[in-house]
Amino acid sequence: MQLLEEHRHSYIDELWLDHDLGGDDTIMPVVTLLEEAAFNGRPFQVGTVFVHSANPIGAETVMRSLARWSYRVERATA
Repeated sequence: MQLLEEHRHSYIDELWLDHDLGGDDTIMPVVTLLEEAAFNGRPFQVGTVFVHSANPIGAETVMRSLARWSYRVERATA
């Protein structure tokens, strides 16, 4: 989240997100940050958000949440 904020006014070509980060941690706080920025009319300038996760439900949640706010989202599979 800090890295996104530091590059708030920069174009980010690709943003790679994994739903499960270990333990009970997930990427959802980052997703919320991206959603809130779009809601406030100041979406982050991201070319494509790639979601890679072994958790299909978590990956779908991330994709649906970001696509709702017009972020370009793709599922990255191995």
